[in-house]
Amino acid sequence: MASPLLVIVDGANVVGSVPDGWWRDRRGAAERLRDRLARDGLPGRSSPVELVLVVEGAAKGVESVPGVRVVDAPRSGDDKIVELVAEAGDRSVLVITADRELRRRVGEWGAEVTGPRAARGDA
Repeated sequence: MASPLLVIVDGANVVGSVPDGWWRDRRGAAERLRDRLARDGLPGRSSPVELVLVVEGAAKGVESVPGVRVVDAPRSGDDKIVELVAEAGDRSVLVITADRELRRRVGEWGAEVTGPRAARGDA
C-alpha cells in the first residue's frame, strides 16, 4: 500500500500571507493554522494526506496534534523543509509555500508546490 501524500506546510509563509495581525503573536498564529489543518484537513483533497507543519523563530514550540505533525526548524524553516523533502525519497510530496527560492529548491527534489491558499481553504 502506498504512503499517503506528504504535505509539508511552510508555516511562516502561510501565516504571513494574510495580514490579520499574526506578527503580534506568531506562535498563536501557527497554533491557529495547525488547528484549522487538524480540523479541516487539506481543503480540496479527499484522499488521505500526512500533514507536516514546519515552524521557526517565535513560533517554535507549537505542539503536534492528531492529524498534524509540527516540526521546529532549528534555524531556517526553508532548510528544514528541503531536508524533509529530501528524506521523503520516492514518496509523493506537496509543499505549500509562496517562497520562490524554496519552490525552486524543493522542485529539484521532485516535490510539487502550491501556494498558501491551498492550506487556507480559499484556493
